[in-house]
Amino acid sequence: MAGLYHLARLNDRWFRLGEALVSAFVERWRPETHTFHMPFGECTITLQDVAYQLGLPVDGSYETFGECPKVADDETVRRYARAYIMMLGTQLFADKSGNRIHIRWLPYVARLEEMGTYSWGSAALAWLYRCMCRVANRHVVKLAGLLQLLQFWIFWRFPRFRPEGYETFSWPLASRWSGYNPSGSEKGPRFIWMLYTTLDVLQDVHPEALEPRHMALWRYVTSLIYFAVTE
Repeated sequence: MAGLYHLARLNDRWFRLGEALVSAFVERWRPETHTFHMPFGECTITLQDVAYQLGLPVDGSYETFGECPKVADDETVRRYARAYIMMLGTQLFADKSGNRIHIRWLPYVARLEEMGTYSWGSAALAWLYRCMCRVANRHVVKLAGLLQLLQFWIFWRFPRFRPEGYETFSWPLASRWSGYNPSGSEKGPRFIWMLYTTLDVLQDVHPEALEPRHMALWRYVTSLIYFAVTE
């Protein structure tokens, strides 16, 4: 109902963040253009990356619990669902603590029926952009935001940084890197522009991500909004 099923599936997997690699890319981030300045040109994370890597909806409005008891009424299930969604929110919209989310999300979680109408992908991308712009300030020493998405994007776009032995595709595409351990031995092309067009990738893409109404958004030049954050 909330549109977060695919992200919840990723939550069952283990990923390790390559801090040195992510930091190297953040240093090339330019707040003026929201792009990474590379020796061969500029590139950035797009709504298509969010949709494909995390399985999040990109079209829509912008705006500590144990296990749920096996015998539970509908209201109890909904209460646990709200808590779990807030926990998933720490992956998308975390502050520098890495495990907390702003209280402004509480009213949205209360209206569980409306959560599936939100553009989770564009909100998450707006927050990631804002966090990378903040860390471009030399006085900021810790980066918040969806760092795992940045790492997934690097692996897919830059084969020379891609770890070996992760060749199985599944949906969402980020699940490919489950159990990742850093390795610097892989070499390959500098950058892949048309990333998601190969048949081995397309056969695992969820049909909903290929709907024309979603695909049209990938090339929009527009504002990305996450509460007061507009990028």
